[in-house]
Amino acid sequence: PDFFTILLQDQIGGLQINHQNQWIDIHPLTGALVINLGDLLQLLSNDKFKSAEHRVLAKHIGPRISIACFFTTQLLPFDTLYGPIKELLSDENHALYKETTIKDYVLYYNSKGLGALPSLLHLKL
Repeated sequence: PDFFTILLQDQIGGLQINHQNQWIDIHPLTGALVINLGDLLQLLSNDKFKSAEHRVLAKHIGPRISIACFFTTQLLPFDTLYGPIKELLSDENHALYKETTIKDYVLYYNSKGLGALPSLLHLKL
């Protein structure tokens, strides 16, 4: 699980996001960067920013080049508690997620397998 990813894709494309249970193509724009938000950013922002389920399809057009820069959770302190940022919470906007450590979240994420429900549902209050 990553905090966020910055992606530069060539004109062949193949990136899709799942929107309302339908896969939508993300068409490449020359020189544009795609920012894909991860679950930890969604948790910290208390759903102000949402991570997106995504996939990449291989096309038989020719070689595909993508450059990705991952801002991962793997380098964060494993035993620090992370949860919704306190300044984003109020009586009208309560925490949507319980706090977790990166260690516990990564262990759960890795144990659930592909095709399972999103890992953040495990932390939903």
